[in-house]
Amino acid sequence: MITRITILGATGSVGRSTADLLAEHRDRFRVSAVVGGSDAVALADVARRLDAEFAAVADERAGRALSEALAGTGIACGAGRSAVCDAVDRETDVVVAAIVGTAGLEPTHGAIRPGRSIALANKESLVCAGAAFMRDARAAGVPVLPLDSEHNALLQALGTAATSDVERMILTASGGPFRTWTIEEIARATPEQALAHPTWSMGAKITIDSASLMNKGLELIEAHHLFGIEAERLDVLVHPQSIVHGLVAFRDGAVSAGLAIPDMRVPIAHCLGTGQRLTTTARRLDLAAIGTLTFEAPDLARFPALKAARQALAAGGAMPTVLNAANEIAVEAFLARRLGFAQIAALVEETCARFAGRGTGAPASVHDALAIDHEARRTATEILSSGRRAAS
Repeated sequence: MITRITILGATGSVGRSTADLLAEHRDRFRVSAVVGGSDAVALADVARRLDAEFAAVADERAGRALSEALAGTGIACGAGRSAVCDAVDRETDVVVAAIVGTAGLEPTHGAIRPGRSIALANKESLVCAGAAFMRDARAAGVPVLPLDSEHNALLQALGTAATSDVERMILTASGGPFRTWTIEEIARATPEQALAHPTWSMGAKITIDSASLMNKGLELIEAHHLFGIEAERLDVLVHPQSIVHGLVAFRDGAVSAGLAIPDMRVPIAHCLGTGQRLTTTARRLDLAAIGTLTFEAPDLARFPALKAARQALAAGGAMPTVLNAANEIAVEAFLARRLGFAQIAALVEETCARFAGRGTGAPASVHDALAIDHEARRTATEILSSGRRAAS
C-alpha cells in the first residue's frame, strides 16, 4: 500500500531527515508536495530527489528560481501564500508539519482535513493555539502524531495505557552547550557558542532555544495539549547523553522510557509507518558501549527561560502565545547581536509581565492566536528598542 506524503518545511532539518527516510522506502511512499521558505535551490533538490508532484516556496521572490531549477522535471511548482495553500490542499495521507516558528501555524492548521494524519513538528501549532488546534483536529477526525523525539518517546512509552494512570510525564533535555557553565559565563555567551549543540544538528532558532532550555519549556506546553496532561504532572530532567527522550511514570510506581540514539529518522519512521515499524539505517543503540546514562534536575537560576515557560503554562490563557512571540523576537535579536544571551529570558519575562492581569483567554482560533502573537511581538520589539528590558 502506497502512502502519500506532504512535507511542510522540506528544507529544514526535520524536512531533510524526512526526505532521507522516504528515500530509503521509495516503494512505500509517494510525495504529493514539498513546501519550503525561500531557498528555491534546496527545495528543488528535495523535490527532484523525492520525485514530488508539486513544490511550493513561500517567498514569492524565489518563484522564478524554483521554476528554473525544476525546468524539464515535470514537477509543478508555485510561489507565495496561494502556492503554499495549493500544496496543503493537495490529496495526501500524511502531512509532515515541520515549518519552524509561527509561520508554520496557518499552513499546519490548514492541513487538517478528514482522513489525513498530521505528523507534528511545528511547536507553535500547540504552543500558540493548542486548545483550538486540537479541538479542530478532533472534530475533523485527524490524528495528530507527535514527531518531536521527546513527545514521540512519550507516546511510545505510554502505549495503550490511559493518561489517568499516569503520575508524571518527563521530558529530557541534553542541557545544551551551557549545561556546566556559570551564570556569568552564560551571560557572556556568543551566538557561535550557543549554536554549538552537543548532540543534535538543528536549525538556528531551535538550537538557541535548546541552549536556553526554552525549547524544553515549549515542549511542556506541547505535551499538555497532546496528552491532556496538567502542568503539575509534567516535568523535565537534564540528560546529557540524549539517549532517553521521555519517561512515563505510572501511579503504581512503574516507569516506562523511550530510548534511541539522537536521530530524527527514528520518530519520523514511527509517525510515517502508520502502525507498522519501518526499517531505518539509523545507528543502533548500544547501551554497553555507552556505559553510563546520567540525569540531573534543571537549574532554573541559570536557565530562567524554562521557568518562564512553566509559569506561562500554569497561567494559561494567552500567556503561552505571548511567551512564544516574545521568545522569537528575543532569539532573533540575540542572533543579530542586539541582545545578550541572558537577556533572552529577561525580554520574554518582561513581555509576559506586560500582558499579565489582562485576563486574555486562550485563543479560540488560529486567527485569534495570530492576533495575540502580533501584539506580543510589537510589545517585545518596543521593549527591545527602548532599552528598558530587565537586566540579567
